[in-house]
Amino acid sequence: MNKVSKKVGKRELGRMWRKDRIRKTLTGTKERPRLSVFKSAKHLYVQLIDDSVGQTLVSSSTLEKTLKGKVQATLDGAKEIGKQIAKKAIEKGIQTVVFDRGGFRYKGQLKALAEAAREAGLKF
Repeated sequence: MNKVSKKVGKRELGRMWRKDRIRKTLTGTKERPRLSVFKSAKHLYVQLIDDSVGQTLVSSSTLEKTLKGKVQATLDGAKEIGKQIAKKAIEKGIQTVVFDRGGFRYKGQLKALAEAAREAGLKF
């Protein structure tokens, strides 16, 4: 596991352990990149990552110029981010991805984001 500061609480420490356990089995390739999700209290961040070269292919977040002020880290915001990441991925020629929930539970915002991305054309 990564070195962890002593200031990290039990909840965050548990999420980090889950994240490391999940990442042992998930890897992204150029044909099938990893859809990595991180959520903070105010924002959502999503990236498509090619782990073979360690490169981010596509990214989207609530802080982008086109979405800033309009979209927040809510269910509606997660749906919008999911649609946007799928649109960007399809423009780059990416159809299938591996979903990495980053140690977060698959419910609420993560579930809304994933379902919106699937509806917009991504397969995972």
